[in-house]
Amino acid sequence: MITPRINHILLVLLTGLTTAWAGKPVKVFILAGQSNMEGQGVVAMDHEKNYNGGKGNLAWSMEHSASKDRMRHLRDADGKWVVRSDVKISFKGRSKQRKGGLTVGYTGYGGSSHIGPELQFGHVVGDHFDQPVLLIKTAWGGKSLQVDFRPPSAGGETGPYYTKMIEEVRAALAALDGNPHELAGFIWMQGWNDMCSKEATAEYAQNLVAFAKDVRKEFQSPELPFVIGELGNGGPAKPGSGMDTFREAQKRGTAAIPRAIFIPTAEFARPAKLSPNVGHGHHWFGNAESYFLVGDALGKGALKLLKTADGN
Repeated sequence: MITPRINHILLVLLTGLTTAWAGKPVKVFILAGQSNMEGQGVVAMDHEKNYNGGKGNLAWSMEHSASKDRMRHLRDADGKWVVRSDVKISFKGRSKQRKGGLTVGYTGYGGSSHIGPELQFGHVVGDHFDQPVLLIKTAWGGKSLQVDFRPPSAGGETGPYYTKMIEEVRAALAALDGNPHELAGFIWMQGWNDMCSKEATAEYAQNLVAFAKDVRKEFQSPELPFVIGELGNGGPAKPGSGMDTFREAQKRGTAAIPRAIFIPTAEFARPAKLSPNVGHGHHWFGNAESYFLVGDALGKGALKLLKTADGN
């Protein structure tokens, strides 16, 4: 039996995104992909054995990384993580819906232990727009575009996570409770599983084009800007390697999509020895600076597309 108190809490959760924004047009960005969009950047864990003494986590990066001066806005004067009221996020991680002001912790882990690209992305777009911003994040680890996210027009069976992604976005938009909103951009950070398969890599460009086409059709937004983040894990790729071949497929696909931009990210890779998860190269070694810089670049890419569209 649901008690009156729990009912009240559920109501607050459902309306929390809209109460302070009533009547204001909301800029909506969809952030989608697999585990690196989910977020694997460590915030503060610093166990000597499990997290390399904290090297490369967010707390460490704010003191020691090359980006430390660019990160100062993430904490307030009391050293607490900033929570923005003008930028909100909706994310369903491990079947649990989370909504609220942008801050650390909107990842599949729950709590405040990790970050993804959404953190700095939200700060970039939030600083730019006068109206409120909503980030809808929908991501799952270990999923391919060839199978899991396969779009309807690619042929074959539509991927179950394509369907789940669309459902989660629609649910988050419905929670705006009729507030005016504009879909301002779709941000895609995905590719590891496809990179590991020559067959998936070979069809990635065409699948990406179909994906963009179908998402735009789903939301009746034919001009929806698409921002594609490079699979930059590991830094520069060896010419002719699987990673190099996959990145070229990402570029080709993006180039064939109107109003799309490809964002290089390989330069944001940091060495394992200066990162908290030394064995997780597929997750940027858990390096928070990497995720910060990826989010920053994706945000600036989105604004560049929007600026071009406005003719300014």
